[in-house]
Amino acid sequence: MKCSLFFCTPVVLALAVVGGCDNDAKTGALVGSAAGAGIGAIVGHQSGHTAEGALIGAGAGAGGGYIIGNESDKAKAKQSNPYDR
Repeated sequence: MKCSLFFCTPVVLALAVVGGCDNDAKTGALVGSAAGAGIGAIVGHQSGHTAEGALIGAGAGAGGGYIIGNESDKAKAKQSNPYDR
């Protein structure tokens, strides 16, 4: 699992930089899933379930990152046009 984790992380980061995201919600989901997968893999490795931990962490991180990014998008939209409520 270590070999694939060390291979996948740079690939995901490269795709994020090359592909880009057009709003904070998508960026948050991408960053959250990458961070969640890494943390989940580390925690899962301690209990002997590295892959399951990475998948659960990626899902939780993507959801949390999307929610935070979506709120950021709403705040930016409100700042750009304060009369449109």
